[in-house]
Amino acid sequence: MKQFFLFLKSLFSKKQNKQSPSAPPPASPKAEISKPRTDPQTVSPPEPEKEKGPGNAFPGKPKKKKWSVNDFPVEPREGETRFHDLDLPLSILHAIADLKFNYCTPIQAKLLAHTLEGKDATAKAQTGTGKTASFIISMLTTFIKNPFKNENGAPRALILAPTRELVYQIEKDFQDLAKYTNLRILSIYGGTGYNKQQTQLREKPVDVIVATPGRLIDFMGKRLIDPSKVEIVVIDEADRMLDMGFIPDVRRIILKTPHKKKRQTLFFSATLTSDVLRLAESWTNQDTIQIEIDPEQTAADSIHQIVYITTESDKFKHVYNLINNEQLKRVILFVNRKATARILSEKLDRYGQKCSVLSGDVAQDKRFKVLEAFKNGRINILVATDVAARGLHIENISHVINYDLPHEPEHYIHRIGRTGRAGASGISISFADEDSSFFIPQIEEVLGNKIECEYPSEALDKPLPPPRKKYIAKPKIKNRKPFKGGRRPDRKHPAARTYDKRR
Repeated sequence: MKQFFLFLKSLFSKKQNKQSPSAPPPASPKAEISKPRTDPQTVSPPEPEKEKGPGNAFPGKPKKKKWSVNDFPVEPREGETRFHDLDLPLSILHAIADLKFNYCTPIQAKLLAHTLEGKDATAKAQTGTGKTASFIISMLTTFIKNPFKNENGAPRALILAPTRELVYQIEKDFQDLAKYTNLRILSIYGGTGYNKQQTQLREKPVDVIVATPGRLIDFMGKRLIDPSKVEIVVIDEADRMLDMGFIPDVRRIILKTPHKKKRQTLFFSATLTSDVLRLAESWTNQDTIQIEIDPEQTAADSIHQIVYITTESDKFKHVYNLINNEQLKRVILFVNRKATARILSEKLDRYGQKCSVLSGDVAQDKRFKVLEAFKNGRINILVATDVAARGLHIENISHVINYDLPHEPEHYIHRIGRTGRAGASGISISFADEDSSFFIPQIEEVLGNKIECEYPSEALDKPLPPPRKKYIAKPKIKNRKPFKGGRRPDRKHPAARTYDKRR
């Protein structure tokens, strides 16, 4: 048995010897002679790596050219101020170049020279003069040069505006100018998006909040917004806030911000009445720069104004013929009353015109949809009340038509300012009937010049064609009982059965 185990051991040892690799044979002298030299002087340089292009397995991305001031050439012009001359950060200049703003407007040239140094300013200006871009550029420059990481709900700047449309427009202008920065803006306004706005405030810090006073006070009461660390306060269209009764709310907001000596305050108003100036003095420092731009004269120079003498019964005929004959593509048609806007829109729709209404009783979500449709050209006529007289910046509005002359002469200035913006030319056409013609002298006094009135031409006075659509009246409910107050329970609800039995 012992011999059998020894036999197996010897057998396995032989197999292992066969499987082990043999040692390499020693190199012969001939092989060493034929071996190439490898000293550094004779080594050939490695082949250059092929550039990875679209045909390779791993295509490389071409390096994007870094933007510089040389990509934004603007020749110096006498009497004009270039944005190059203001020592702005490169990211802001890049956005300005994309917007094709070569030279500052008068208010931008006067304001930015002082606001970039951190001084307070009071300016008489209205929408369309470039004031929004001026305070946004000043704000962005300050934040870029002095970076600071803020907390949720603690903005570095606060912009107050009277209407939701103006808040929306300021937010859009800020995004255009800040697109090459990391600065964020959030719009706070009533009428829509209550839960969404609260969520946005809780999720991330925001640098700038633009808001209407009512919703802002609501969120401040819930401690979602803390204005105690605000560095810049902008009060836009203060005269309208005064007319709309917002000043007590604005005063409450301002008192929650740092003292006026520890913040920069920019105050804008279309008119500088004694009440407005009193507010400006209470919210700004003594060394405040006061700037007045005469927007009325600017509007009169860039906008061709026509007033047609007509009657209430012929007014729609003249307006329709004007729009149809000239094939107008983008028109704002102003009226005084919400009911007039609705009736006029229905009439124009029956005659094949693409139009929509923008008035105070239109829901905020629908207002934004109407404005987008108007900007994109899906509708060519916007029938609006004075809600649209301020805060709207829509390019290429060729005509503003006053179907009704406004009762307040200042509203006339704001209405016609929707066209002829940023130095472009525009046309304003007004129809003065037997009721509204008495407002012309007051408008002329505000304008500072006479308005030529004329009678409609034969083309405007031709009879209306038959409407393309028939008017369908809403069906009236027969045997409807008058409402006597109280709320009638729903008949599907169990409590309704008790109510029916008692009757």
